[in-house]
Amino acid sequence: MIQINRAASRYSAKNDWLESNFSFSFGEYYDESNIRFGALRVLNDDTIQPGKGFGLHPHREMEIVSIVLKGTLKHEDSLKNSGNLQYGSIQRMSAGTGILHSEFNPSDNEEASILQLWFFPDESKLTPSYEDVTFDLDKLKNNLLPVVSPSPSEQVAKIHTDLTIYLSKLDKGKELVFRQEKGRKIYVFTIEGELGLNQESTLGRRDDARITDTEELTITSNQDSFFMLIDLPGGE
Repeated sequence: MIQINRAASRYSAKNDWLESNFSFSFGEYYDESNIRFGALRVLNDDTIQPGKGFGLHPHREMEIVSIVLKGTLKHEDSLKNSGNLQYGSIQRMSAGTGILHSEFNPSDNEEASILQLWFFPDESKLTPSYEDVTFDLDKLKNNLLPVVSPSPSEQVAKIHTDLTIYLSKLDKGKELVFRQEKGRKIYVFTIEGELGLNQESTLGRRDDARITDTEELTITSNQDSFFMLIDLPGGE
């Protein structure tokens, strides 16, 4: 089954320095029917103005992934980690038993655009940890490139949840087939462009698809597209 959620249906929050679009319940937005999709709890699509950001704040018992789409994101935390991330970089933070961190756009003149995702970990009371990785942008072309996984490598960040995040840039008219084990879930988010799914559904810019009971997914690009696919465990 493929459930489509349109970009226009997302809850939007905006102030003088931040514009956020929430794909799941978050902050002041609460919808009992839209709390999570499997292990995926939060997907926020944020645009941060120059010189602004999120001050020091706490997290616990979450795996947090930030994907930079434009500009620069500066991270600092209570473990004394610090890093500047740009397009082509992934940040993974395990909040575990508790961590404080801040996220800031250090630019004087350029907006920062990021996707931030929260996942439930497979086990509680993990030791807090942080890493950032840079992946090969050329490998996105007409390919599903893993960037976050329980099995890390030099360009793949480790997550403490049984899931894999893929990114892809698919040329117009090209097709990819994704296969997974029975009982798992698939989440697709179109960052840019337009996709067809199994010749039955169409995803536009910033739309998402929540897919269950589907062991083979054919993704067709109706125009040059950039998208994220997450292979998730089954369950709630």
